Amino acid sequence: MSLAKKLATVASGTLMSRVLGFTREMLMAASLGTGPVADAFYAAFQFPNTFRRLFAEGAFNAAFVPLFAKEIEQNGLDGARRFSEEVFGVLFTVLLVVTIAMELAMPVLIATIVAPGFADDPAQFALTKSLAIIMFPYLACMSLAAMMAGMLNSLRRYFAAAVAPVFLNVILIAVLAAGWQQGWDATAIGYGLSWGVLAAGMVQLAIVWIAARMAGIKLGFTRPKMTPNVKRLLVLALPAAVTGGITQINQLIGTAIASTQNSAVSSLALADRVYQLPLGVVGIAVAIVLLPELARALKAGDMAEATSLQNRSVEFSLFLTLPAAAGLFVLAEPVVRVLYERGQFAANGSTPLVAAVLAIFALGLPAFVLIKAFTPGYFAREDTRTPMIFATLSVALNIAIALLLFPRIGAPGIATASAAAGWLNAAMLLAVLLRRGHWQSDRGLVKRLPRLFIATLIMGAALWYGLQWFAPQLASDSAFIDQVWALGLLVIGGAAVYILAAFGLGGADLGIIRRSVRRKA
Repeated sequence: MSLAKKLATVASGTLMSRVLGFTREMLMAASLGTGPVADAFYAAFQFPNTFRRLFAEGAFNAAFVPLFAKEIEQNGLDGARRFSEEVFGVLFTVLLVVTIAMELAMPVLIATIVAPGFADDPAQFALTKSLAIIMFPYLACMSLAAMMAGMLNSLRRYFAAAVAPVFLNVILIAVLAAGWQQGWDATAIGYGLSWGVLAAGMVQLAIVWIAARMAGIKLGFTRPKMTPNVKRLLVLALPAAVTGGITQINQLIGTAIASTQNSAVSSLALADRVYQLPLGVVGIAVAIVLLPELARALKAGDMAEATSLQNRSVEFSLFLTLPAAAGLFVLAEPVVRVLYERGQFAANGSTPLVAAVLAIFALGLPAFVLIKAFTPGYFAREDTRTPMIFATLSVALNIAIALLLFPRIGAPGIATASAAAGWLNAAMLLAVLLRRGHWQSDRGLVKRLPRLFIATLIMGAALWYGLQWFAPQLASDSAFIDQVWALGLLVIGGAAVYILAAFGLGGADLGIIRRSVRRKA
């Protein structure tokens, strides 16, 4: 299977999940708006979700995948299975201890880390604590699922791991539909969503567990032992947890700061859902596919293949991400209006705030995607320390800017801090790759990237003029169907302008795309 087809496989599963995620957020916005229950749920869910991405997806995609790939190359599938059983025994034991400890310490964690601003409101604090206690075991399920997904990706079986997250949204949509049908109040909906998150974690774990068994990896539980392989994994995983979850660390910090202002937490979460669509479909797909492929190329000593993988991944990422960022920046308000402005959301008048946050997130979107494309260049060489240092510096910048701007401009200040931290992190990652000689841009990349930027500017200008033309149809008091078709025409027209400009200027080459689709990695 070619690199492009692998990227498409992962991206299709992620796209399905993100589209259903939009549906879920639209229903949640209509049911809860940006009120206290919404703030409580998003803050409570952010906690296990952040740990999942830190110690599950981030750490395992960075540390486990190269070691698992090495075992396959050196000792075959049996050696890889033995290594997986060693890791599974330790991981399961650690997760059990961490889950029990976190559940017992949840009141302190909510008051000091997750949402310290809720401490002044006993009812909201109690609700956030209860929802977090229900949802925290989701971390254990998803950490084990991330391990299974890492094995499947290393075996070049991408679909099951990509499609499993769909079920979180399917279950939560079902909960929201049941709540609407039975007339639940906001608090009941919050509790229903929390139990749905826990159920979804179990379902996702079952899916990848079955897929791993079908791929020939049948894990049995072994007594946890600190073998040399497990020690090496921990050495790589601890800094990788920080690096791989840098976006989530910044979000957790932003949530904690935003909890001191009404509606700020839910406004950030709703804007985050929108920009996560291109980030998830493009950035995560590139990171998931590039890491095992790059690790295999480096282990085989094929530097030409490694260089080509890195250059084509960045080119593919920016070809799709630049227009998405420009589109979200220009069309932020009509996008938020069409997606969310109904029910309790409309009643609260939240559109301008969420749109402002989304527009700023859009400016950081290319940086967040480039981070996903650059970090495999370190992880595949089993260097997780350097990206961790850069991630720490970007977190420091994020905290400083957020604390400076939030008292002045509210939630948009937190989005500004996140975008600035993302660009700093991406710049440092690229600079050191270049200095070490681990990144060599080829002629095609150098030629096409500036032209992609120009094509993006042309598209952005066209969207801005189109927005003025369709202003009456996109106004708040316009009929919903008029808003939908006007926004749809702008999106389709913007995409057409970008594609014509990109190919016309030479920023994209149809022949290269065809060869990439056909070429075996």
